[in-house]
Amino acid sequence: MLAGRLLSAGAPVAGMVTAARWFIPVWLIGAGINMYIGVAKAGYSVAEEAPIFLLVFAVPAIVAALIAWTLSRG
Repeated sequence: MLAGRLLSAGAPVAGMVTAARWFIPVWLIGAGINMYIGVAKAGYSVAEEAPIFLLVFAVPAIVAALIAWTLSRG
């Protein structure tokens, strides 16, 4: 959010909305890498890692989506 605000001097709110929207797919990739490491290196099964993946991905993604939605409304 801070980077989006700093990089878009002309329209800081629009930059923050864009940053929040970009965060979601980037975070999905990061959470997927985390799941892969848990399965491949730590020896957990996909069934054991899936709830952790959902928690790790969903909570920050929901916050980012709510921030993007709130800022784009105003």
